[in-house]
Amino acid sequence: MKKILLGIGVLLLVLLLAVLSLPFLINANQFRPKLETELTAALGREVKVGDLKLDVFGGTVSADELTVADDRNFSSTPFLHARSLKLTVDLWALIGSRKLNVLGLLIDQPEIALIQSAKGDWNFSGIGAKKPAAPQPAEPSSLDLSVQLIKVGNARLALSQLGGPVKPRTLESMDAEIRNFSPTAQFPFSMSAKLASGGDIHLEGKAGPMNSADAAATPVEVTLKVNNLQLAASGFVDKASGIDGLLSVDGTGASNGTELRWKGSVHLDKLKLAKAGKPDTRPVEFDFALIHNVRTHTGVLDSGDIHIGNAPAHLTGTYAQQGEAMTAHMHLAGSGMPVSELLSLLPPLDIQLPSGSSLQGGTVAIDAIVEGPVAALVADASLNVSNTKLTGFDLGSKLSTIEKLAGIRSGPDTVIQTLSAKAHAAPEGDTIQDLKLVLPAIGELSGAGTVSPGHVLDFKMRATVHSAGGLVSLLGQGNGMTVPFFIQGTSENPSFRPDMKGIASEQVKRLESNDAVKNAVGALGGLFGGGKKQ
Repeated sequence: MKKILLGIGVLLLVLLLAVLSLPFLINANQFRPKLETELTAALGREVKVGDLKLDVFGGTVSADELTVADDRNFSSTPFLHARSLKLTVDLWALIGSRKLNVLGLLIDQPEIALIQSAKGDWNFSGIGAKKPAAPQPAEPSSLDLSVQLIKVGNARLALSQLGGPVKPRTLESMDAEIRNFSPTAQFPFSMSAKLASGGDIHLEGKAGPMNSADAAATPVEVTLKVNNLQLAASGFVDKASGIDGLLSVDGTGASNGTELRWKGSVHLDKLKLAKAGKPDTRPVEFDFALIHNVRTHTGVLDSGDIHIGNAPAHLTGTYAQQGEAMTAHMHLAGSGMPVSELLSLLPPLDIQLPSGSSLQGGTVAIDAIVEGPVAALVADASLNVSNTKLTGFDLGSKLSTIEKLAGIRSGPDTVIQTLSAKAHAAPEGDTIQDLKLVLPAIGELSGAGTVSPGHVLDFKMRATVHSAGGLVSLLGQGNGMTVPFFIQGTSENPSFRPDMKGIASEQVKRLESNDAVKNAVGALGGLFGGGKKQ
């Protein structure tokens, strides 16, 4: 019995010594040329691997560096450069037949550059593309790349346009994982990363089979979650547009390699829509469905439901990437939107009400076409407001001179029965046409004018009062008297002054059209010896 135990002990000791001596008996670097050759052939890019070291107990072979060359049409710098590469291998195949069967790869701290041309091609499109190979003598391979797991840890990913002046958009601390990779079948993947400008991204889905001609055209199914992406700082929105805020997205999409169909929901906090605007105090929700061409960077927004509290609106249209600029042609429509729900949007749009005033009650309807580069959008809109009140603003007192002329009643608030207008909003200022207000206390106001980017007003208006009193009653004017006036000053502090020349012209016209006045003038002319013109 003792001899048996002694024999087992000696056997175990021999096995232990054999295992401990494997790193010295098997020189892992003998596989490096073959590994580089077969990786280069598989990727279609030159691959360089650092010194290989065998870890028997971990069952891994590690390299202190990995470099994958870029497409020369895009860059002369590496497409990928990693500090280290770790291969999980079949240890028994390595011991028994000196064959390096790679079961998994871990790429640590790589720097990856993704570059896209103006035509929509990516610098990784040619990776893995099959090319006719020259006939070579058959040689048994000592390398098997049946990879079950690919992991990328703590990567830095830079996305840029070929020749573009804008700094690359950067993802930091990116971790990615691919399981059961096969170029001829669908395989699962996941990715999470932080944006250098703030926010984080999470992706999960399936990809494959790989497109052998263009890796970028490989079919993909994906679920995307974005948290608190800072729009302006991220570079996804031109800072010159004034648009900013914190964007969160939860959506799903599927791509056939050319067309991406995407749907989901967007949550926007601290939204700002104009250069001088202030962040919204309430979130804006947006449910969308779009079709995006991944090569031409054009798309169609099939449906877009905007929720501003309980105020619904709809946005549809098309968009296109042109160089570094994004252009859009969108249709915005909403009806029956409560005014109270929209008040928080006025500061983000840089719309100012008169100082100390606010809107209460009523509904809004809008129909607008918004188009042009996102950095300089132009909107043409029809606007209708019903049954609202501008509290804290006494229009009667502002029209004090006109009040004396027309006998307008004043009050602490301005009740607006209806307001309608056609607006042209552009970076150089806003133009308002066909402005009409029905004010129960006054009558009807109509006119047109402009609002500068600095909120300077220049409007020419007419007030048709319901009941005339004051000085104009001395002229025999009754209901329906028209008083022209100007609105100047600023949106915060508007000033109203009568158009005296226009008033005089109106009175002359009315006198000339009054038959009684004409007869009286004729009689007076006859009395003083005037004759009729021949």
